[in-house]
Amino acid sequence: MEKKVLVPVAQGTEEMEAITIIDVLRRAGAHVIVASVDDIHVKGSSGIEFKANRLIQECMDEEFDLIVLPGGIPGAQNLRDSKELEILLKKQAAQKKFYGAICASPALVLHRHGLITPGKVTCHPGFVDLIGKENIVEQNVVIHNNCITSRGAGTACEFALTLVALLYSMEKKQQVARGLALVTA
Repeated sequence: MEKKVLVPVAQGTEEMEAITIIDVLRRAGAHVIVASVDDIHVKGSSGIEFKANRLIQECMDEEFDLIVLPGGIPGAQNLRDSKELEILLKKQAAQKKFYGAICASPALVLHRHGLITPGKVTCHPGFVDLIGKENIVEQNVVIHNNCITSRGAGTACEFALTLVALLYSMEKKQQVARGLALVTA
């Protein structure tokens, strides 16, 4: 069964996180929509340019099995400032559907909009103080209820494979991991 996933991006999004998430979820068979909160043409935090499928405004009436945010600076700040994205994330949480973020986005976006605390979470070590140490778990990927968070670019593949397991199954996660030639999954 195909799952529908929204990956919001913005100017300054961390390219490695965005592309890894998109690629791994598509390999699993998910219908991934990459929606920009500001411009269809995105210049990432490392200067790599890519094109989103559409603008976030075009996604407001859609339902998603998962909404997952890459990080990066100033990408996470630009995601945080999108009123449309805030509405979509709060709707996703209220419906008890999966949502997640990696790197700076758990702190700058999810925490800012009241979507992770109280609860267990992880994020890039440089943003821990914005959340509060009592909520932080020192793990690469943390699942708390329907919220999945991860630390940064170095954990992007593990994060994306965890999302595959949640959306589909452990078998699908292992299948995708084998296709990526990962020794462990």
